[in-house]
Amino acid sequence: MFSLLRVLLVLLVVHASVASASEAELKRAENAVRVLKEVMQAPDKAIPRDLLQSAHAIVVVPDVIKAGFVIGGRRGEGLMAVKTRDGTWSNPSFVNLTGGSVGFQAGVSSTDVILVFRTQRGVDSIVHGKFTLGADASAAAGPVGRTAQASTDAQLKAEIYSYSRARGLFAGVALDGSVLSIDNKGNQHIYGEGITPRRIFDGGVSDVPGAVVDFRDSLEEYTAQ
Repeated sequence: MFSLLRVLLVLLVVHASVASASEAELKRAENAVRVLKEVMQAPDKAIPRDLLQSAHAIVVVPDVIKAGFVIGGRRGEGLMAVKTRDGTWSNPSFVNLTGGSVGFQAGVSSTDVILVFRTQRGVDSIVHGKFTLGADASAAAGPVGRTAQASTDAQLKAEIYSYSRARGLFAGVALDGSVLSIDNKGNQHIYGEGITPRRIFDGGVSDVPGAVVDFRDSLEEYTAQ
């Protein structure tokens, strides 16, 4: 009897810890949806829809924290979805964005970051683990407005467009040196053990929570013809 109670207690503790962990990922998904909607609903300052329609992948990282005194760093946790073969958006993988900088700086700031992948090469790189913006894939501050036609030559050559929003201001921003990597633990909490990013992107997962599905649906809404 005592052994049975111990087993039940252990199971309850494990269930509670898993639930708590998945709640963090669900909150992250909700924040990513919020950021995407707020950015796309901004008059004349949104990411051009034609740019989203031709994108190979989208990353949204809410609340990237940048902190430092002389030596600084940044870290954020977000979601990434890719364009499937039939032109729809995949279920998202959880990702991390990290980076560092050296210089005269002080204080802490929180910024929302959006990355728009313009080629398949960058997508393949992140699927295999991680890559560095500006080194493994060229990145440039992205255009804002109704269309992407006003892009500069430097922007047109970039594989990734990067954006940030801080204190209500949204604009293209250079993020060279930042590392984007797959958050395997986050994926495990939502999709189960052993689920790879490729399997997620190829539609090989089921019972996806509503908050995570909302991210995919929001992308469909803002890239509809």
